[in-house]
Amino acid sequence: MLGALTRRVGHHRWFGAAARLLVPADRLVGRLTRGRVVALGLIPSLVITTTGRRSGKPRSNPLLYVPDGAAYVVIGSNWGQQHQPGWASNLLAQPAAEVAVKGRRVPVRAELADGAERERLWRLLVTEWPAYRTYVERAGGREIRIFRLVPTGEPTGPGD
Repeated sequence: MLGALTRRVGHHRWFGAAARLLVPADRLVGRLTRGRVVALGLIPSLVITTTGRRSGKPRSNPLLYVPDGAAYVVIGSNWGQQHQPGWASNLLAQPAAEVAVKGRRVPVRAELADGAERERLWRLLVTEWPAYRTYVERAGGREIRIFRLVPTGEPTGPGD
């Protein structure tokens, strides 16, 4: 029920602003629970760890995802802001990353979607989070990047 409510209010500006303020707390909860709880468990979420394109240091961010076979689909909506999120730019510079999903860590390689594949993945994403349509409008013409994160190795973590 709470997840359904979150999906309904997700397109409001206040929601995006509030959610951005909660990202540091969400990162902490994700770290403390080893990725088992992200976004308070309200929506399918993962924590992606990319390599900073300038710093070379690991950078972790909680993201909503949709499954696509064995892969994870994520979108650089940045809550509809007019600039790209850092993690998306990091993936363009270094596509190798790691995701934590339900407490399991999975090495992945990011593929930037385009053409018909991008349209297919977009439909999956807006089915899960309809507010992405609103975020596109707010982004002011910025192309919102969609990535397919393909596992490159075996998961590790609970359940091994």
